[in-house]
Amino acid sequence: MAEIKIDPEAADAHERARLRISVGGIVQGVGFRPFIYRIAHRDGLAGFVLNNPQGVEIEVEGELMQLSGFLKALVDETPAQARIDTLTANFVDIRNDTRFVIEESSQSAERTVLISPDIATCPACLVELGDAGDRRYRYAFTNCTNCGPRYTIIRSVPYDRRNTTMDVFELCPDCAGEYGDPLDRRFHAEPNACPVCGPHLTLRDAAGNPIECDDPVAEAIGRLASGRIVAVKGLGGFHLAVDATSEAAVGRLRERKQREEKPLAIMSSSVETVRMYAEVGAAEEKALTGPRRPIVLLRKKPGSVIAQAVAPGNKYVGVMLPYTPVHHLLLNTGLIALVMTSGNISEEPIAIDLDDAVRRLGGIADFCLDHNREILCRCDDSVVRIIGDEMLFSRRSRGFVPLPLDLEEGGKVILACGAHLKNTVAVTRRNQVFLSQHIGDLENMEAFDFYKSTVAHLKDIIQVEPEAVAHDLHPDYLSTQFAREYPAAKKIGVQNRHAHIASCLGEAGVYGPVIGFSLDGTGYGMDGTVWGGEILIATRKTFRRAGHLETVLMPGGEKAVKEPWRMALSHVMNAVYKGDLTEVSESELAALLGRPEDEVHLVRQALEKKINCPVTSSCGRLFDAVSALCGVRRSISFEGQAAIELEMTLDEREKGAYAVRPAGGDPLLIRTAPLIADVVRDLESGVEPGRVSARFHNWLVASLHEAALELREREGLDAVALSGGCFQNAYLLDNLKKVLSESGFSVIINRLVPANDGGISFGQVVVARALLGGDD
Repeated sequence: MAEIKIDPEAADAHERARLRISVGGIVQGVGFRPFIYRIAHRDGLAGFVLNNPQGVEIEVEGELMQLSGFLKALVDETPAQARIDTLTANFVDIRNDTRFVIEESSQSAERTVLISPDIATCPACLVELGDAGDRRYRYAFTNCTNCGPRYTIIRSVPYDRRNTTMDVFELCPDCAGEYGDPLDRRFHAEPNACPVCGPHLTLRDAAGNPIECDDPVAEAIGRLASGRIVAVKGLGGFHLAVDATSEAAVGRLRERKQREEKPLAIMSSSVETVRMYAEVGAAEEKALTGPRRPIVLLRKKPGSVIAQAVAPGNKYVGVMLPYTPVHHLLLNTGLIALVMTSGNISEEPIAIDLDDAVRRLGGIADFCLDHNREILCRCDDSVVRIIGDEMLFSRRSRGFVPLPLDLEEGGKVILACGAHLKNTVAVTRRNQVFLSQHIGDLENMEAFDFYKSTVAHLKDIIQVEPEAVAHDLHPDYLSTQFAREYPAAKKIGVQNRHAHIASCLGEAGVYGPVIGFSLDGTGYGMDGTVWGGEILIATRKTFRRAGHLETVLMPGGEKAVKEPWRMALSHVMNAVYKGDLTEVSESELAALLGRPEDEVHLVRQALEKKINCPVTSSCGRLFDAVSALCGVRRSISFEGQAAIELEMTLDEREKGAYAVRPAGGDPLLIRTAPLIADVVRDLESGVEPGRVSARFHNWLVASLHEAALELREREGLDAVALSGGCFQNAYLLDNLKKVLSESGFSVIINRLVPANDGGISFGQVVVARALLGGDD
């Protein structure tokens, strides 16, 4: 944004003039017009301000010196939730206005305004919520221009009440007075409401029938305290809530939700309460208490009062603070923490309306705390982890969507269809990339329907029609099939590993070439194998495979993902075949893998005959193999579980590493057979799994470091990009960044999008833009 100044020496400072100012960015629904009104009145200026589909238009008239001060205040005093991306100012004819007014929003063909994400309840609204003398005392839909729902209730722009799901609630005289008063913090707060005229809560039974009671929240609290499960309708969908300190209640929720072991998010009333059971550093506290309110992964304290069933096998627990009034009401009651997990059955989208909740959650929840404000767009909670004092995304969703990411170049409008797992989609407009909220795994038609509606909604609110569609190369993915059927002239296939590295390059404003470590579970390889442990030499436009982990077989294909012991057997047999490990009998293998001997025999035969055994270089599957060998996790109930629990097992006091045996070659090969042989020998000699895990992690760091040094020598490159789901491992990321930086490398990581497949759509945009625009 260019700085605009009026030089007082260029003309008489007291000369009268009029400026027309256009402001783009997040300037609607965040108190921007009343802010302009206040500073104009403060400076004695005349004119007007209005919303338009591009942002905010201002005409302001007064002495040049006053106009100069107004421009400075406009930039320096911007409301906390506003963001100015563009600002232009031009002199126009004087109209001799005598007052400053806020005019009605204008409509025009092109709509480029940015929509604010949903924002946590602000301190001023919390004061009213707890004030027995206030008309909004304990009102669960209290909000103002500084907080409340945005993205989840908007149909189109400009962001006016008539374009939101609040249009069905007619403002009472008191609320209308606030809404129309430019000096009130609720001036044009589009979700503005009170108990007289706004939405209301209803407690219902599992079948959706209303339960008569004076205070639905108090009744829900009583049921939660007695161990019952309550579905709570929030900003972007339903949560399933139970007392997080009750093992029985959490166990019952897991059984009904069909979520055996995947960690559950919890919510507490304050940071002080969270410190009772988890470690909270300065960076974690900032993330917890900010207006976005993501789930933050925190290290558990020993002897925590939180039920072990909340996050079994994990040193961390996902915690968030309340972000709606109803959350505050539920938790300001003495409850230490509530489980607040997505209101869905595993792998399905979250429920957003009563019929959906009764149909899909009726067999899970005992009761439902419902409300009658429509959720237009479901939006799950964001998840972050602090690694090296940086907030990095595991899931970018509520609180951050639909804030755009910026690219340097403009070009064609592109729809990026994303990955198969942890899906997001992205749509471009000029130099901006709009990532959707977390959609999830495209494993069923419910998820695919959500996917299609998200594409339609995102296109609608940013008012574009894609000219090109970018997609994954895997022909069987639903996202790929959607892309192929989409009526756009240009279809661009983007290799999964390249998209990961390109997402780093796009974030950092780097074109490359760089050395790219793209480490994940699975990706469609250019040679027909399953890629996942790749070293690329990449630009935004091009890549070549400069190295990879040693390939092994995946016995049973996808079955090997769900049963990591199969990958352990494959890696052990590979080590035997390569001569790094002596022959192991099937009885010894069965004991090592904790499986029946006949089962091991069958899988071993499949490996020897290469029956349904795809070839893979996957780093995720290597983690699985080591996890299974250590006895940490031999079968999984959720994606990535074996690798996560191997990281959790790691003994950080162990500084040793398994020996790195460089194999050289082009492409460079990182041999894993010697590693597996060392792991087996350690385990047979009684080395504890925590020490084995640490030595394995340290081996991987050292191996990647050696590969980077070798490729710098060959290619003359000193920039390294790290992306892929394996880099959600804090120990791996932090230690690899450290050794690379100490060796003089510039290290690029994902900071604005997840390193996992949630960032793939952004990477697809970066590659497609480069291919279409000719940038290298």
